[in-house]
Amino acid sequence: QKFSMDSYLYMWNQRKQIGRSYLTSLGITAVGTVVSLLFTTMLAYPMSRKDFKYSNQLSFFVFFTMLFSGGMVPNYILVKELGLLNSRWALVLPYICNTWNMLIMRNFFYAIPDALEEAAYLDGANQFTILIRVILPLSLPSIATIAMFYAVSFWNAWFPGVMYLTDAKLVPVQNVMRTIIISATAALEDMGVTIDDVQQAPTSHTLKCASIVVTTLPILCVYPFIQKYFVKGVMVGSVKG
Repeated sequence: QKFSMDSYLYMWNQRKQIGRSYLTSLGITAVGTVVSLLFTTMLAYPMSRKDFKYSNQLSFFVFFTMLFSGGMVPNYILVKELGLLNSRWALVLPYICNTWNMLIMRNFFYAIPDALEEAAYLDGANQFTILIRVILPLSLPSIATIAMFYAVSFWNAWFPGVMYLTDAKLVPVQNVMRTIIISATAALEDMGVTIDDVQQAPTSHTLKCASIVVTTLPILCVYPFIQKYFVKGVMVGSVKG
């Protein structure tokens, strides 16, 4: 019915809690993306080599994880036995290598001509040097795309925070936003107002929309700088020739 900034003012009043969770999410996203890219690259490169003896066996072993998983309870027990409960590493280590992202990167490496590697090998380069000096510079579109996938995944993840964290000072911004919305909704219900109430629904709805804007701002700020790589990277394998 009228323009209102009440939802953003409500978020501003929670700025101390939101700011702390923002820093937590930024740290988790930055560390998680870098570590994930490292492990994904180190796995995708040998799997893309035609002369790697166990390439097919390793590919099957990795692909098998896309079909079956241990489930929520075994994952929780594993994280607990590793001593990662109430630790930010619980939000990073179990998710450092996504199978689908690894397959995309492997296909990109596979499409690089063998002649470039042979030339580097004749110049005295070993496999590690070839990866760093030849393969990775040619794979910037793929790396930027996978980095974007990982960054968005780590930034948007809220369920690991619910499962593995009980300390309010360690939770990421998605969990804080979820708590704020639940608390605001519960307050309306305590006053006898339901979410379906026509007059109060816009307040609850705009609060959710404001939380979406607050949590997506970092991604919106980063995306324009890697858009050209992202668009090229997602087209890998879609067009032959």
